Amino acid sequence: MSRKVAVIVGSLREGSYNRKLAKALTEVAPEGLEFDFVEIGDLPLYNPDLDEGTPPAPWSRFRSQMKSAEAVLFVTPEYNRGLPAAVKNALDVGSRPYGDSIWDGKPTAVVTGSPGGPGGFGANHQLRQSMVFLNMHPLQQPEAYIGNIMKLISEDGEVQNEDTKKFLGTIMSAFAELIEKHV
Repeated sequence: MSRKVAVIVGSLREGSYNRKLAKALTEVAPEGLEFDFVEIGDLPLYNPDLDEGTPPAPWSRFRSQMKSAEAVLFVTPEYNRGLPAAVKNALDVGSRPYGDSIWDGKPTAVVTGSPGGPGGFGANHQLRQSMVFLNMHPLQQPEAYIGNIMKLISEDGEVQNEDTKKFLGTIMSAFAELIEKHV
């Protein structure tokens, strides 16, 4: 049976290395996972007043796409030792209206990529804090902080060495197992 996985990329830049990393992860995933890249760049900032009556169309689109997903793969850079604002906003938009969260009970994986050595450690853990509150089931191991990403993935999105490709496959295999435990 195929499992539907939403992919959320924290970098809004079209040519971002995290978008390339997300694509590389989907390419090494085991059979049985179907990926849907869900865009978050058009989501208005969360404001409860906008949820009264008819919410903004991008919120409705996002919530609908996410409700149909059985699991979520976050691939994001780190901005100033934390999450990009677009990811935090997506979490907030998806958690409302109160009592109708799209995140509840979903298995999830977090992969962070960075040109620097720490590999997005701060963003990874900040995202995990929200996941606990949102009652998601995050993949615990292997942890996935991809440092020096520009040396590991080429400008055209190709993974540069077999060890990296193998590690990405390990992440996705563990994620597939987590999905089966929780779906």
